[in-house]
Amino acid sequence: MFKSYFKSAAIIILFLTICSCTSKKKIIYFQGTSTISSEINKNYTPIFHTDDLLSIVVMGLDVESVKPFNMPVSNFNNNMGGYASGTPSPPGYLIDSEGNIELPGIGKLKLAGLDRNGAIALIKEKLKDQVKDPTINIRILNYKVTVLGEVKNPGTFTIPNERVTLPEALGIAGDLNITALRKNILVIRDVDGKKTQTVIDLTSNELFSSPVYYLHQNDVVYVQPNRAKINSSVVNASNVGIFISVISLLTTIALLISR
Repeated sequence: MFKSYFKSAAIIILFLTICSCTSKKKIIYFQGTSTISSEINKNYTPIFHTDDLLSIVVMGLDVESVKPFNMPVSNFNNNMGGYASGTPSPPGYLIDSEGNIELPGIGKLKLAGLDRNGAIALIKEKLKDQVKDPTINIRILNYKVTVLGEVKNPGTFTIPNERVTLPEALGIAGDLNITALRKNILVIRDVDGKKTQTVIDLTSNELFSSPVYYLHQNDVVYVQPNRAKINSSVVNASNVGIFISVISLLTTIALLISR
């Protein structure tokens, strides 16, 4: 009887010990030795979408002719090294629900679906009778991504350079907690009004050729907790320690009695 009890207790202790250990392969990022092609990300440039807030600066030799098109200069929040979290955006041209902006003296221009070069070409064409040889600069003022779940500092972050990779976004959020499930990072993206979901394995270097390696504006990244974190919501670490101690004590008593 005591031998059977001892064997059962030993199995339980071994099981709990194994469960408490995490394989190195589940922790280390970007594993793999083969070279991964990243052609899919080589020429990434953001596409303008509904609700994008644009800074449009028109420059020309005649300063007076470009004034109507330029909004007042506003200081951009440089919190967190330029990555503002939950702060208001400066004034700009908002792309409405139909994909248009309202440009003074020109009227509605449809910019949704265009990249920066396409939008600049369109505006230049519309301004050719009012501004001679204009130079136009366009920026997205509310380019933001949201990182949720098992990271140090979850939140919504405005990206000043309109170009952020998934690893960079996780870095801005303080990196993954040790309890994060690295093989199941979810990227939620709006494509033509429909939500798409892409699952990424951060332990594989195939991330670099993924279409979500570069995040788009308004992408949401969700980091799922691992099984240990989920289980800890029911049985916390201190309870597990007490349980192991009790099992060990009972095992010792059983051995002494059996002798």
